[in-house]
Amino acid sequence: MFEKDLTVEFLLDFYGEVLPEKTRRILSAYYGEDLSLAEIAAEEEISRQGVRHILKKGEEELFFLEERLGLAERHRRLVLGAEALSRRAAALTEADDAAVRALAEEALRFSSDLL
Repeated sequence: MFEKDLTVEFLLDFYGEVLPEKTRRILSAYYGEDLSLAEIAAEEEISRQGVRHILKKGEEELFFLEERLGLAERHRRLVLGAEALSRRAAALTEADDAAVRALAEEALRFSSDLL
């Protein structure tokens, strides 16, 4: 048996629409619904080996797309940056200087929109 890579579910959110419907459905069942190979095979009326093959090919395609496009990684970095901005701006809202407080509140609104 092979171990589930939960990165696949994250990548499926970004690139799932470009996969064939059957591949997307099988990946979603396996990663999102935590169904076993046997359960998916019965539902799809294919062999467990067929399910495993589709899973592997779908995973390869998702990782290929991420390697080429980098959308998931860019999103992850954007979220981390917005969270850091939010924490720093929140600390500055207590500043004595009104201009600093105003900038901090603007930064909080901006980071909130990003998140």
